[in-house]
Amino acid sequence: MTAPDARTTTRTTPALTERQEARRRRILHASAQLAARGGFDAVQMREVAESSQVALGTLYRYFPSKVHLLVATMQDQLQHMHTTVRKRPPSGDSQAERVAETLMRAFRALQREPHLADAMVRALTFADRSVSPEVDQVSRQTTAIILDAMELDGPTPEQLSAVRVIEHTWHSALITWLSGRASIAQVKIDIEMVCRLIDLTAPAGPRAEDVR
Repeated sequence: MTAPDARTTTRTTPALTERQEARRRRILHASAQLAARGGFDAVQMREVAESSQVALGTLYRYFPSKVHLLVATMQDQLQHMHTTVRKRPPSGDSQAERVAETLMRAFRALQREPHLADAMVRALTFADRSVSPEVDQVSRQTTAIILDAMELDGPTPEQLSAVRVIEHTWHSALITWLSGRASIAQVKIDIEMVCRLIDLTAPAGPRAEDVR
């Protein structure tokens, strides 16, 4: 993954018209509302279609299955979080501190909607190869959030590797918290620990003898 790809959050499909984009937004909003009320099982495609005022066949053209829909919903939620983070950047002094603060803010946002978080994470778990484009968008969005927190435009391969490990840890922490196997305090410890990889992969500065 190159740095420009890591920060890309748009799909590679043809651009939607304004009307199509509005329809897609209604579908994602309906999906999030249903999931927030009752979790994964509450998101039924017919109800999503009725709530978003689109024909069922139209809904399936946008999202072939509930898993496709909920993974896209997660990407949409992360995009909203990213917008919020850009408006109110993290205040930590180091890159590791800023990333940990940002990911915990995102975690707490999901914590406020546990049914929605559970539905989206379950969809990611169930996703097969057919959902790869949507899963890739979730990964790219998470990567973009982390790179923005790092205030980094041109990450090295080692830094991107560290970012991927941080992503995996964040998603794993979300799963263990949702299953009741980890407390918020433990999640915070794990996130702060894995963010130390950022310091380990930072490019070395010039040596003293090189700047004389």
